[in-house]
Amino acid sequence: MKIVLLSGASSIHTIRWSNALANKNVDVHLISQHEPLEDLNPKVKFYKLPYKGMLGYYIHASKVRKLISIIKPDLVNVHYASGYATLARLAKCYPTILSVWGSDVYDFPMKSFLHKSVVVKNLKYADRVASTSLAMAEQTNSLLSKKLDNIAITPFGVDFSQFQDIHYKLDSNEILIGTIKGLEDKYGIDILIKAFALLTERLEKQKSERQIFLEIVGEGPKENHLKALVKELNLEDKIKFSGRIEHKFVPKKLETFDIFAALSRVESFGVAVVEAHAARRPVIVSNVGGLPEVVTNGINGFVVECEDINNTCDMLEKLVIDYSLRKSMGDAGFQNALEKYSWNVNVDMMINLYSETLKKVKVK
Repeated sequence: MKIVLLSGASSIHTIRWSNALANKNVDVHLISQHEPLEDLNPKVKFYKLPYKGMLGYYIHASKVRKLISIIKPDLVNVHYASGYATLARLAKCYPTILSVWGSDVYDFPMKSFLHKSVVVKNLKYADRVASTSLAMAEQTNSLLSKKLDNIAITPFGVDFSQFQDIHYKLDSNEILIGTIKGLEDKYGIDILIKAFALLTERLEKQKSERQIFLEIVGEGPKENHLKALVKELNLEDKIKFSGRIEHKFVPKKLETFDIFAALSRVESFGVAVVEAHAARRPVIVSNVGGLPEVVTNGINGFVVECEDINNTCDMLEKLVIDYSLRKSMGDAGFQNALEKYSWNVNVDMMINLYSETLKKVKVK
């Protein structure tokens, strides 16, 4: 099977899909405006478009059309319902599966009527639409007057071979809470910092032997703002900013955490939480988007009301003081991730979707 991926190569998600499909002997051709964020599988053929930005999605149409005529793929899988899907539509790519990501259906359409109309056109153009979560599929359908009854759910799971040597830590009075997210407003890092500050104050008043620390792994536009917040709260000795790490180092970083937090304001799926579960870490997440699909409250983590700092603090405290709870939730998370979010199984699901779509378009 020969596939064109039309997607942003600067995203680790694009890199992972490209490499995994190539490992399954799919002939992958990646076309992108962006340079690859990390190394591509040598089997992947990469085509760099010359211009970036919104204008590029329009002026590259003829170039992409020409590339498609040369490559002659069985199918085009375009990722992102705004920019790259616009390019696929203008280039008249066929047949096409459109994989929605998150901000393309949650944020972009809300900017204006024009923005929404672009996404709606792109969704209608695709032969099939795919989403990583039920919540995002529902959000996608909310944009359409005529709902799609066949949005495919293609979870973005984890490669368990990278987590096989990871076990839960021994009990200690030093507890490290961690997160691995972009430093953007939508990911709620400020909420985590404030809840951590409240818990620090609470434990000090209790004269608890537990010493808590917070590590924030990632980069983004809110970095200076978040560092200023930490300084204002006088927590510079307890909160560490580690910057972005390559995806291959994520398992070892998770191994250093006792608790993983993802308190997003908007979240399409939550692959970082699945990775934390694969590392047997208990998690605390907000009740937005696809996060409650991954976390069963009280079983493999805690689900809290978005931006509820007090409740977040309460749940963090439960995990901090109770080692057996942390370990049992981490073990439950591992089993859930293994059953539902094995990357190998998820890639097979995508390949099956390709085959299913090809059969249907040939019947038309």
